[in-house]
Amino acid sequence: MNIVGIIGASALRERNLVEEIILSLRFDGWSVSTMKRAPDGFDIDQPGKVSHRRREAGCREVMLVGDRRLALMMEFRDDPQPSLEWLAARLLPVDIVVAEGFKGAAVPAVEVYVATRQQEPRCRSDPNIIAVVTDDPVACAVPCFGVGDVDGLCRFLVERLALATRRKAVT
Repeated sequence: MNIVGIIGASALRERNLVEEIILSLRFDGWSVSTMKRAPDGFDIDQPGKVSHRRREAGCREVMLVGDRRLALMMEFRDDPQPSLEWLAARLLPVDIVVAEGFKGAAVPAVEVYVATRQQEPRCRSDPNIIAVVTDDPVACAVPCFGVGDVDGLCRFLVERLALATRRKAVT
C-alpha cells in the first residue's frame, strides 16, 4: 500500500486541499483511503454513551457498527501511539493512503507551505518531503505546485509512487 503524507495542510483548510487531492485521485480511477492525525486529547466518544462506558471499563477496542459505516476506537492507555505504517496496515487495501498531519513519519510527504506563517519550509531539511504546495516562492530541491494545481500534484504523486496502470475513471 502506498502512503503519502500531507503536512501543513491546516494552513489551507478553507481550500479543502486534501479533499481536492482525494477527488482528483478518485476521478482518475485510484482507490483512496485517508488518515488524519487529530489533536492530542481528541475523543470521538462521549461520556454517558455505552461505548464510552465500555472503554472506561477497560476495553482495548470498541467498534460501533451501523447500517452504512463502522467506527473503531482503540485505547493506547500506557502503550505508545502506533506508527503510521502500523495504522495504515489496519486499513483495507487501496492504491494510495493520504495521511494528513503525521509530520514525523518516514513516508513520502507533500508540504503545504504558506509564507505568512513565518516558518522555515520543511522541504529544506526533511528528506521525506517530495513536493511542496504553495502560492509563495520557495527555494527547495523538490517540485513546487500552486495551490490550484491539484491535478498536476496528483499526476506527480502517481508517477513518483509508481502506481500501476490507471484504471478507468470512477464516477
